[in-house]
Amino acid sequence: MTITITDPTYHPNDRTSLFDDFILRFINDKRDLPFIYLTLKITFTVVPFALVLFFAQGIHWLFYLAYTGLYIFFLGPYILMLHNTCHRKLFKKQYSFLTKYIHWFLGLFFGETPETYFHHHIAMHHAENNLEEDLSSTMKYRRDSIRSFLHYLLQFYFFGVLHLSFYFSKKNRHKFAWRVLTGETIYILLMVALCFYNLTATLVVFIGPLLFTRFSMMAGNWAQHAFIDKAQPDNIYTNSITCINTVYNKKCFNDGYHIGHHLRSAMHWTEMPADFLKNIDKYRANRAVVFSGLDYFQIWFLLMTKNYGYLAKKFVSLDGELQNSVEIQAFLSSRTRRIMMK
Repeated sequence: MTITITDPTYHPNDRTSLFDDFILRFINDKRDLPFIYLTLKITFTVVPFALVLFFAQGIHWLFYLAYTGLYIFFLGPYILMLHNTCHRKLFKKQYSFLTKYIHWFLGLFFGETPETYFHHHIAMHHAENNLEEDLSSTMKYRRDSIRSFLHYLLQFYFFGVLHLSFYFSKKNRHKFAWRVLTGETIYILLMVALCFYNLTATLVVFIGPLLFTRFSMMAGNWAQHAFIDKAQPDNIYTNSITCINTVYNKKCFNDGYHIGHHLRSAMHWTEMPADFLKNIDKYRANRAVVFSGLDYFQIWFLLMTKNYGYLAKKFVSLDGELQNSVEIQAFLSSRTRRIMMK
């Protein structure tokens, strides 16, 4: 089966501007210039807009609505920039302190509390690979059930940070536990103070994004690990999925290549399409789940509505064994059943 990939890759012969050349003095990899431009766009749009909402008088409700639209527009790219800069160092060693600006300061405007994302994703999720000790594991849930997802989401909302700190304490990584608790405490105290100053702006700029971002991340993780082969739940090819040829990949730095990411977490985002094609025989041999033209949030919605027919239309049958929609739907449905480890 021949697969054509339209997702973004790096073209080494692309010309750079004088400003690019200036930025390259500070960063490790020329391929990460888009992160700098994204950081600048957010800095000069989202941040000043938020300040206006806090300090201007008599703000019309349409401005709060416009700000929410701006937050949603940048949310995906920001989260995936955060993700990539957690896995690979963006700035050269002497400028590494600049990473805190992206993670700690800009993160506040996108519902990311200090330290939590890095430690949850890098130090816990990748270490546990969606198995029993993974706090965000989807295995024990019926993954086409909205009731199961709500249980999964609410548990994360109310107990996620505490469970994460307990996890690190159990693993004797007490420094990580204290970092998570400290970051969360700083955030809570800041929000309380800001609520006294301007309740409406605090709800729109910080608390609303916190709730929506955490929902988005859990919905995304749910879809990324929705189709698991119960016979081999520890097999990365069969406990993750890959989404190719999507607008989402163009906007969010090839985040659709989740199998490849779990196989090589430090692989650069521009290398993922080529790596997928290079190793497609392994995907085929393991009966990996691959979709074309769908992103994780569309997949989440289709699972919540049990729309296996549309999922089947977008499924890429790598081995050619699944020939029709009925067979594909049965295969996908079988991969969403609860898995209880002994």
